[in-house]
Amino acid sequence: MEKALVIGASGGIGSALCAALEARGVAVTRLSRSGDGLDVTDEASVERAMGGLEGPYDLVFVATGALELNGRGPEKSLKHLEAEAMVEQFRLNCVGPSLVLKHAVRLLPRKGRSVFAALSARVGSIGDNGFGGWYSYRTAKAALNQMIHTGAIELGRTHKGAVCVALHPGTVETALTAEYAKGHPTVSPEEAAANLLSVIDGLGPKDTGQFFDWQGEPVPW
Repeated sequence: MEKALVIGASGGIGSALCAALEARGVAVTRLSRSGDGLDVTDEASVERAMGGLEGPYDLVFVATGALELNGRGPEKSLKHLEAEAMVEQFRLNCVGPSLVLKHAVRLLPRKGRSVFAALSARVGSIGDNGFGGWYSYRTAKAALNQMIHTGAIELGRTHKGAVCVALHPGTVETALTAEYAKGHPTVSPEEAAANLLSVIDGLGPKDTGQFFDWQGEPVPW
């Protein structure tokens, strides 16, 4: 891998990914809201940030996302569901990565291996949902998974060596998870980055359109 683009590079996982890639000698382009004013939910902003980039990139990684938005955390019950909160979750956790994928296609090589990866979450799995709750976040991540799967089909027609995947990083020690880990095992952003890059290293065209956890194991849709 020679060249990578990380969207959400100022976040916990994003910054750790950048550091890990640069330690490998990879030339990393970093884009973020805090550093570049990038709003992934606004297509004009995505186009401004990505329009001037020169590919090809071997890796495009979308590390954006949030569990809590505008002071609203995940719902414990249907009675807590609010339309606007659900729309905001959808915009950030699904629409944002989808717009990045749209504008990343031209930055990926037509020939040879490349990877487009977006951070998803196991709670977005419909098949692995035995607890309920967290309606808006679960739904947004499930929608992202469908977008990645569908985008991989189209991408594969023109970029034969491209791999397009959703990745679950585990429970990472970041501001996003601090209030909600509740005793679950967590890993540092640096460990999460190393795990995710290990998974990416092992991906091939046969894996495109799938959903993997930090160990490289498939996650049920």
